Amino acid sequence: MSTPQPQQDGPGPPGGPDRAGLAGDPAAVLAVAAALQDRLDALPAGAAQRATFLAVYRRVTLAVADALAAGAFEDPVWVSAWDEVFAELFLTAHDADLAGTPVDRPWRLTFAADPGLHPLFHLLLAMNAHINLDLPRSLLAVVPDADFADPLVLARRDRDHARIDDVLFTRVAAEGTDLGWRLRRVDRVLAPLNRWATRRFLRESREKVWHNTQVLQRARATGGDAYARGLSDLDTLASAKITDLLRPGPVLLRLAVLGFGVALPPA
Repeated sequence: MSTPQPQQDGPGPPGGPDRAGLAGDPAAVLAVAAALQDRLDALPAGAAQRATFLAVYRRVTLAVADALAAGAFEDPVWVSAWDEVFAELFLTAHDADLAGTPVDRPWRLTFAADPGLHPLFHLLLAMNAHINLDLPRSLLAVVPDADFADPLVLARRDRDHARIDDVLFTRVAAEGTDLGWRLRRVDRVLAPLNRWATRRFLRESREKVWHNTQVLQRARATGGDAYARGLSDLDTLASAKITDLLRPGPVLLRLAVLGFGVALPPA
């Protein structure tokens, strides 16, 4: 995995944070998509329920590669490095579990979920582990401590993170077709509400991810066992979220109201 080499920081792109940034090289992100396809192709029958997340993750990754090439990000080098680090956390957990090696509890519970669940639930369970547990850890790996002291740099990172959410949202309408789900009439009626709910919980979870990342960064800087305890608390919160995701009812609308993210107490 390559070491992140962010571009020189300074004023954002002309025209403000909503202006497109610089075109980037999508090669590293395309390699991530290829790694996801490799896992999908090699998926054993006993883990077939993971295909939903692998397929969605691959398509989202390809969309991120397109966005990089199109100049959607202020710091495409940083986004590319972050994408690699983030994906590696899932790939490591996926490979380890198939090999019988212990993995973090949110991933263990996700991989052990009832294969008969609707694909949406398998997707949400994996998103919970990857966003609520892995995403803060990946940000800590590509945002050095010095950057946490610079609000301009952090704001730039957050804006590029928000652009990732925009890429994710553009995939929402297509995913039902791409995954081949049979939609009931009630699903079609709820589709606009579900798209609204998805945008809302993506924004809410991003805010909590940044909160958790900053709490963990302060814990890491404190030294001792503060950082390990913070990671353990995050593991517990992400694991507990699984119960909420599996409750009966319209899960996407419930997440829009109650939230998808989890939040560590302030350090």
